[in-house]
Amino acid sequence: MRRQRLKETKEDDNVMVHVTEKAAAQIKSIMEKEGLQDHGLRVAVVGGGCSGLSYKLHFEKGAGEGDKTFEEHGVRIFLDGKSAIVLNGTTLDFTDGLTGTGFVFNNPNAKSSCGCGSSFSA
Repeated sequence: MRRQRLKETKEDDNVMVHVTEKAAAQIKSIMEKEGLQDHGLRVAVVGGGCSGLSYKLHFEKGAGEGDKTFEEHGVRIFLDGKSAIVLNGTTLDFTDGLTGTGFVFNNPNAKSSCGCGSSFSA
């Protein structure tokens, strides 16, 4: 799997969240079905889940104040400052195999994660 560096659209720290081509294709497909082609993807970390922190994805029209904004494979990514710290170096992928379908986070900052993979501790 080939990774491209994210093109940062604001002058911020070098926070990187990679989106695989497969994940980007799925994100763009969902955006098209929902009529949200002019939106970006907010990737966030929130408190909760069995391991303490959970990933959250949703579409937004634009970045919020203080957000870090990147683009990869044609998908704009918005990160708030707190989430950016925990997500630095994370790869967002999409799987559609026999064991399940959905987005998968490969986060090098996660010290442990729950069995379902939707929550983690850092």
